[in-house]
Amino acid sequence: MSEQTASGLAEGVQPDRVLDATGLHCPLPLLKAKQALAGLAPGQLLEVSATDAGAWRDMAAFTELSDHVMEARVQRGDVYVFWIRKAGNSHS
Repeated sequence: MSEQTASGLAEGVQPDRVLDATGLHCPLPLLKAKQALAGLAPGQLLEVSATDAGAWRDMAAFTELSDHVMEARVQRGDVYVFWIRKAGNSHS
């Protein structure tokens, strides 16, 4: 697995919601992320941490098949961190 830097993510950007899915096995990290996104407003940012290696593939496939945007993803040791922006425009 390769590491992608959070180049599209400005330093110090605060997510609107943080989801700790560490310790959960596939497909729970993805299901929990979908639930968390459902509770966000369009344009808000979700940060997900997971330890299941399948999450790397699952989160990428999910965002490719949906209108949500994978802003960045990184691997930090055994933890995979994803920043997913909910589909739609924010009206702030």
